[in-house]
Amino acid sequence: MSGKKKNTDKDELALKDFMPDVSNGYIATAGSKLSNIDKIPKKLEVVKALMEVKDPEIPVNIYDLGLIYNIDINYEGDVDITMSLTAPGCPVAGEMPNQVAQKVASLEKVGIVNVTLVWDPPWTPDRMSEDAKLALDYSF
Repeated sequence: MSGKKKNTDKDELALKDFMPDVSNGYIATAGSKLSNIDKIPKKLEVVKALMEVKDPEIPVNIYDLGLIYNIDINYEGDVDITMSLTAPGCPVAGEMPNQVAQKVASLEKVGIVNVTLVWDPPWTPDRMSEDAKLALDYSF
């Protein structure tokens, strides 16, 4: 025997080993259950946190870009966010939902945050706020 270690399937990694688990769809989760649910976040607090997250390719926050489709806050302080990206091939598709979940979970009164990435309805520039359209010199 030559002393060389023989490669087995367990020794080799494939691209799929580094990809996120999408068996339940594109969902990013952050935070933990709250022990004191007397105070839950207001939607405006969540929106302000979302406005701190910027698309790295566009100098506008994801809320004003119209990437946030829905925000639900339950009575336990858990937050469910539905969002999209400007294009399915967006290079931050694997990172952005987790970044959003982490930002919202950092709020004091927030429990578990689930961010679901959807492609339907598809994002269009018409979803942008007036401020975003002005910042990007978008023709109306």
